[in-house]
Formats: sequence, structure tokens, C-alpha cells
Amino acid sequence: MLGLLTGGSNMIKEGVMFHQNHTKRPEWQQNLFVLWFGNFMVGMGFSLFMPFMSLYIDTLGHFTNLELNFWSGIAFSATFLVVAIVSPMWGRLADSKGRKLMLLRASLGMAIVIGSMGFVTNVYELVGLRMLQGVFSGYISNANALIATEAPRAKSGQALGTLTTGNVSGTLLGPLLGGVIADIFGYRIPFFITGTLLMLVFFLTLFFIHERNFTPIPKQAQVSMRKLFSTLKYPHIIIGMFVTTMIIQASNYSISPILSLYVRQLMHGSGRVALVSGIVASIPGIATLVAAPRFGALGDRIGTERVLLAGLVFAMLVYIPQAFVQNVWQLGILRFLVGVSDAALLPQVQALLAKYSPAQATGRIFSYNQSFQSMGNVMGPLIGSSVSGAFGYGSVFLSTALLVVVNFFWVLSSTKRLRATHQK
Repeated sequence: MLGLLTGGSNMIKEGVMFHQNHTKRPEWQQNLFVLWFGNFMVGMGFSLFMPFMSLYIDTLGHFTNLELNFWSGIAFSATFLVVAIVSPMWGRLADSKGRKLMLLRASLGMAIVIGSMGFVTNVYELVGLRMLQGVFSGYISNANALIATEAPRAKSGQALGTLTTGNVSGTLLGPLLGGVIADIFGYRIPFFITGTLLMLVFFLTLFFIHERNFTPIPKQAQVSMRKLFSTLKYPHIIIGMFVTTMIIQASNYSISPILSLYVRQLMHGSGRVALVSGIVASIPGIATLVAAPRFGALGDRIGTERVLLAGLVFAMLVYIPQAFVQNVWQLGILRFLVGVSDAALLPQVQALLAKYSPAQATGRIFSYNQSFQSMGNVMGPLIGSSVSGAFGYGSVFLSTALLVVVNFFWVLSSTKRLRATHQK
């Protein structure tokens, strides 16, 4: 398939050059525009089905409540577990074959796999396809790597901040859109729609993404990650950002299993709980969409690590009150502020990775970061479910705030030398 994609890319070379010569937008900005849409759709592809995944599984057989919860958990986690395992492999291939080729592989593979989920007849087929979806991961990490190497270094923070809003917004808006579509058209149609849109992402990437600043690194010439880290100026920052990414995702996803149940409790079991839950789940995406590029530009001016630390302090302050809200409107306002804090977190992590990673290993470093991100995606719901089962829904927000505190001191330690350098 990789050879076919390479051939298709060469066939349109003349058309691409014509388009390139007749556009006023800098090429890296065109890449950013297309990859933002791609990240948005991939984010939706991973989250669109969450509001009705259990309901869809329930139509695929006769399950007890225990069995339904078990298969729902397996279907949710399967993708992220596979992503955590295979991401480093795709990262090595990206450094030797190019990031654009990996973007094409991921978008085409996900388009076919997610579209096929609408045809399954039993839960085993669905879980198998969810695992296969993880195999075709790597769009977001390679989009980050491509922008990190193509955008001017002085604008990398702003560019990566903008790019991250695509994934974050798609992930957070996906449940609302998925719930609405499933409510109107049924559970299978969202899979077909998502597969079609990801196929559109494939063709947009094929025709309009240009990778100029790439020097292939033959597989036999690629050094081991241990040796690579020994050559980095700030290896502790790279490792620190891996762990930070995992904790950020665990914090965000720890709320996922209980959010709709918490909303139902605040609404005393009456009203349109599902719709309100979808709105509350999506509100942070709006704030992140607006704030992330601005925080990225601010980080370029005053230091990315400072914006990251400030974002963690703010996150801690907005998570704690969510445990004590009395109505859903208070929760909605605080969730909006969570979106503001999110805008100061993951985009800054991506910017730090971009600024302190060598160009010849950017693909591998971002793919390792995606593995840690996926581990956080798996850990978060397990933490949220366990804490809520033992201490109630409100306690999940307190445990999440505790995770943020741990993350703050971790970042404070891992960026100590960097902050000292900037103060000189």
C-alpha cells in the first residue's frame, strides 16, 4: 500500500507545483490548514462513538449488564492500547520514509476501518476493528512532526498550538455530534459518515500537503532511542514531556466515565440528560479552540514552559470546585475554564518537543509521545471509574486535581535547567 501511495503522490506532482506557484499563502500555513482539518476529523473519529458505543454493542447480542460493561470497556480501550504499542514503529518508518506517507497511510486505513464498523454483526468484529483502528494510528503525531519541521522555528509554538486545537476540538465535540446523528439516523450511520470524511482527509493530504524539509534516514542508519537521548541537549525535557502528556490525558479522561452520570445527579434524573451531557462534554473544546493559538504565541514570547506551568496551576484551581457544584450551569462554566487550561497544556508540550528535538528524529519522538498519550487515555477512565465507585462522583474531580498537582511538580523539575537558561 505504501508503494501505491507513493506512486499516486508522484502522479500529481505537476498539479501540486502549479497550485504551489499560484498561492499567496506560505506553504507551511497551507500544510497547517489542511492538517488542522485532518486532526479535527481524526479526533472525532476516536470520540464520535463514545456516547452510544454501549448502546450499539447492546444491539449486537444479548448481554447482561456486567457483560455489557465489560465489552464496552474493551471496545473503548482496545484502540488506545494498540496505539501505545505500534506508535514507535510508525515513528521509525516516518523518519525513513517521510511524514506525508504516514499521514496517507493513517487516514486511508482509518477511513476503511471506521466505515466498516457500521457493518459489524457481533461484538467480536467490532472489537477487532477497534484494535485495527489503533494499528492505523499516527496521523496526529506525524502531523505534529511535519509542522514542527516545516514551520519557522520562531512560529512553531503558535503553529503547533493551532494544530492541537484540531485534535482537541474534534475529540471534545465528537461526542455531541455523534449523539445527535445516532439519535436521528441510528447507530450505524455515524460510522459511515466518519469513514467518508476521513477519506476526504486522505485526498486533501495527498493533494495539498507538501513536505520539503525532510531528509530520509535509512533504517540501518537510525540510532537507538537510548543513543539518541544521549545526544540531546535537554533529554530530561523530552522525557519529562512524555510523562506530562500521559498525566494530562489521564486527568482529562478520568472524567469521561462519570460525566453523564454526574450531570444526571445534578439534574435529579429529570430533563434531557443525554443532550445536556453532550453539551457539557463539548464546552471545553470551544474554549480550547479559541485560546490555544493565543497561548502558543504567548509561549513563543515569554517561554513555553512558563505557559505550561501556569496552565497546570489554573487547571488545579478549576478542577477542585467541580466537586462541589450545585447545578449543571455551574459545572458548565467550570468545564469551559477546563478548556482554557487545556489550551495551555498539550499545545505547549508539543511546542517543547518540537523546539528541543533534532529534525532527523522528530517522527520517532512524537510517536513515542503519542504512545504516552494513549496510555493516559487508558489510565484515565480506570482511575475515574475506581474513584467514583469508592467515593462518589465529586471525588473524581478532587483526584484529578491531585494528578494535576503531581504534574505541576514534575514539569517544574524537568524544566528547571531550561528556565535557568532563559533567565540568564
